[in-house]
Amino acid sequence: MNPFVLLILFSSLGLGTTLTFASSHWLLAWMGLEINTLAIIPLMAQHHHPRAVEATTKYFLTQATAAAMILFAGTTNAWITGTWEMTDMSNPLASTMVIIALALKIGLAPMRLWMPEVLQGLDLTTGLILSTWQKLAPLALIMQTAQSISPALLTTLGLLSTLVGGWGGLNQTQLRKILAYSSIAHMGWMIVILQYAPQLTLLALLTYIFMTSAAFLTLKTLTTTKINTLATAWSKNPPLSATAALVLLSLAGLPALTGFMPKWLILQELTKQDLPTIATVMALAALLGLYFYLRLCYSMTLTISPNMNNSTTPWRTSTTQTSFSLALLTTAALTLLPVTPAILVLTT
Repeated sequence: MNPFVLLILFSSLGLGTTLTFASSHWLLAWMGLEINTLAIIPLMAQHHHPRAVEATTKYFLTQATAAAMILFAGTTNAWITGTWEMTDMSNPLASTMVIIALALKIGLAPMRLWMPEVLQGLDLTTGLILSTWQKLAPLALIMQTAQSISPALLTTLGLLSTLVGGWGGLNQTQLRKILAYSSIAHMGWMIVILQYAPQLTLLALLTYIFMTSAAFLTLKTLTTTKINTLATAWSKNPPLSATAALVLLSLAGLPALTGFMPKWLILQELTKQDLPTIATVMALAALLGLYFYLRLCYSMTLTISPNMNNSTTPWRTSTTQTSFSLALLTTAALTLLPVTPAILVLTT
């Protein structure tokens, strides 16, 4: 794609998200979301592959439906209350419509059916943008309107997302679908704690972006999109395979890695709020995710692809991709747990 076109598209992505962040008016927020959607669509369809075009079409239809619902909810609220301000969502119907539309935007269960299919049709770079940057604007709107939304509805969406994200990833063989279900589960963790400790939602989002970016960039470097091709990863790059396994375990939330920090603090906060049942269900749902991450780790580091040929195989050629961003994100995804006390001080 032409570099100038890419510059315009990435600038539009940044503009749309910034506009949504800065707005307190529903029309401006809707405009930011629409700019965001229209900017990523050419990036999704740039390879002209039937799967990419199909994924782009599905994404456009779901995002257009969600945007229409947001506009309708904002209009309904303005009609009843006389204001377009986000902070004045006193009408239960409008606030419920808004959270359902925003849940559809970011792929929360049960409005999550588009997410794995769309991500599967994209290349890894565009999938990374969809899994990280495209979540920011809708999550900002959810955080701004959370106080006017029914707590039971938020908790239900969060619990369903963690369970569906865990169950859905169990029988997948495509890595992009596994990362899509991982995204759904992580969104559930963020939503369930939002009404009690919004700062923990921000912390979970930040660590999620670090870990998911590291995972996508690792798969891009290894040029693999299926579990069975992960067996050749060790032959390509043993150090990268080892760090990739640790990044996946960090996504699962194992102790001593960065991913453990938000899950630990969220479970602690839920227990403080006298919600032990929800905390237990969330912890058990995390075990489902741990299983399919361990599957990936096993394929990557404990199995070696059969190779009866003594000649230099194609996958052992050195890569020309830049690795600075991958190294930075991998370090962040693995080593931030010791700074938890400092983060606690900043967030309380």
